[in-house]
Amino acid sequence: MKYLFLPLLFLSLTLSSFTNPEPLNYKCMIQMTNYSGEGAYVVISLMSPEGEYVKTLYVQGEDSEWYHDIPEWWKFYGKKRTNIDAITGETIAGGERSLCVLELNSEYMDQGYTLRFETAVEDQEYHKADLEIVLNQDNLKMKHEGSGFIRYVRMIAN
Repeated sequence: MKYLFLPLLFLSLTLSSFTNPEPLNYKCMIQMTNYSGEGAYVVISLMSPEGEYVKTLYVQGEDSEWYHDIPEWWKFYGKKRTNIDAITGETIAGGERSLCVLELNSEYMDQGYTLRFETAVEDQEYHKADLEIVLNQDNLKMKHEGSGFIRYVRMIAN
């Protein structure tokens, strides 16, 4: 009986290494600049270390008629047209805040992956990388300044 225990323990440890990565949830607060005009569409994507789209994590703006105005993301999403569970509702206007929860897998941490925040406002500019955050524990604790319609983003482990 004791000779059976060691192989079973080894098998158990081996199989546990093939389980899905641990999901990590982060609250993400987006503060917009005080611009005038229509509400902004905001897309948050997981980007590979090579700069390729991996997954759409969040979309602020539910009217899919305007998604093509976010051209870099549209090249990724528009080809697949997969159902996005990350759509939350209306666009976000100048000076407003928005709060969402992002689910990230632990396998992406400290591996060169980034979160890309893209913004677009009707009849105004499009910002391909309004903000990019390298995924690591320290970065996700800091306040990050945007370069377009986003004033800043703060994240906190949920």
